[in-house]
Amino acid sequence: MDQNSLALILRIFVSSTDKYKDDLLYEHLVFKAKEFGLTGASVFKGVLGFGASSRVLSQKFWEISEKLPVVVEIIDTEDRILSFYESIKPDLETMRYGCLVLLEEASVLLSKPGRKH
Repeated sequence: MDQNSLALILRIFVSSTDKYKDDLLYEHLVFKAKEFGLTGASVFKGVLGFGASSRVLSQKFWEISEKLPVVVEIIDTEDRILSFYESIKPDLETMRYGCLVLLEEASVLLSKPGRKH
């Protein structure tokens, strides 16, 4: 991505236990974004939240369940993000549980690649 360019952030809200086939959904999305050659993807785990089901999910040391809100953020140019979304849309639409997908414009102030390992 070039500095001072416009980008889109694709933000997908799911649960940490949501699955796609045998994989965790958030892992499936990140690896698919990598295969697609997108600029970057990150997963953020929430400590408290609720969604359309209105069930509050929280992280407390006495709880056995690790079901927590998760946000997958993927960034790239508009055409690449929209193309990627069309490729994952069927995966998201067939999920047993709900999700929320947002799209947001962002201005790239600095894009400095690091060394590959």
